[in-house]
Amino acid sequence: MSETTGASYAAAGVDIEAGDRAVELMKEWVKKTRRPEVLGGLGGFAGLFDASALKRYERPLLASATDGVGTKVDIARRMGVYDTIGHDLVAMVMDDIVVCGAEPLFMTDYICVGKVHPERVAAIVKGIAEGCVLAGCALVGGETAEHPGLLGEDDFDVAGAGTGVVEADRLLGADRIRTGDAVIAMASSGLHSNGYSLVRHVLLERAGLSLESEIAELGRGLGEELLEPTKIYSLDCLALIRTAEVHAFSHITGGGLAANLARVIPDGLHAVVDRSTWTPGAIFDLVGKTGDVERLELEKTLNMGVGMMAVVPPESAEVALATLADRGVDAWVAGEITERGEKTTGAELVGDYA
Repeated sequence: MSETTGASYAAAGVDIEAGDRAVELMKEWVKKTRRPEVLGGLGGFAGLFDASALKRYERPLLASATDGVGTKVDIARRMGVYDTIGHDLVAMVMDDIVVCGAEPLFMTDYICVGKVHPERVAAIVKGIAEGCVLAGCALVGGETAEHPGLLGEDDFDVAGAGTGVVEADRLLGADRIRTGDAVIAMASSGLHSNGYSLVRHVLLERAGLSLESEIAELGRGLGEELLEPTKIYSLDCLALIRTAEVHAFSHITGGGLAANLARVIPDGLHAVVDRSTWTPGAIFDLVGKTGDVERLELEKTLNMGVGMMAVVPPESAEVALATLADRGVDAWVAGEITERGEKTTGAELVGDYA
């Protein structure tokens, strides 16, 4: 009598044991993000955060954001480097939250893979945990999903959601901005996590460059440059709030510098940013020249060397720059707030790069 084998989850491509091993491997990294308000450990159905810690606020406002890192995951996959992409994820979520002046509290992640490779998943979570430490938040949980048949064995994507808190009367935003305010730019660490569809198209597909290529202008390999983690500004912004008067922040992500800055500029006012105050890094010039990409197209796709901007009263600019310098953040006064007049947009770049 012949034996027959029935269908199973494993036969369908889902390896539960591998998923369990991945959880065990990531536990040590998640522990490093623990804040005193976190209850329980990894493995529960929900992450718990003691909200009684918010009693010290008169009127606490919760700030929430969610994001991913786009097609930068393809670079990580092709390079076989998985422990930096998590920094990008935390930056994309928590630097959105700090823009309103909120302190990051906790984060959850979602990792979707074609096949669970436990060490690979643990490396991704390691990067997320390290990013959470840099942002001052806890990683309270997450989900790893295996999607055989939909994703290739080496394919993956990541996403995350975070929560922060800010006192209502300390909420930052457009209503605080005044004519004459200084616009302070904080340098990016590179491309960060936006515009990779353009970058991959120009450098890898059209120009046929290899990720292993050593690029003289960059001083390192192309893949290493493209995987440079997104800078996490959360604690720097909070430090700035403590030492100087800040009216608004703008996280420079998809859409570029002018479009993101315009999001925090009130009706009737206009932000003028002078390109001559900085020189974008070599990677931006490489993408532009290699792909014959027009400057305006580059500027609405990439951050052009600025990852975060702060709008402060002119009398606070000096102390703001000193605070950022003390924290190792390269920053400069890049522009000012003026009356809008005939302008139709909230922000513009003028002049030529230095």
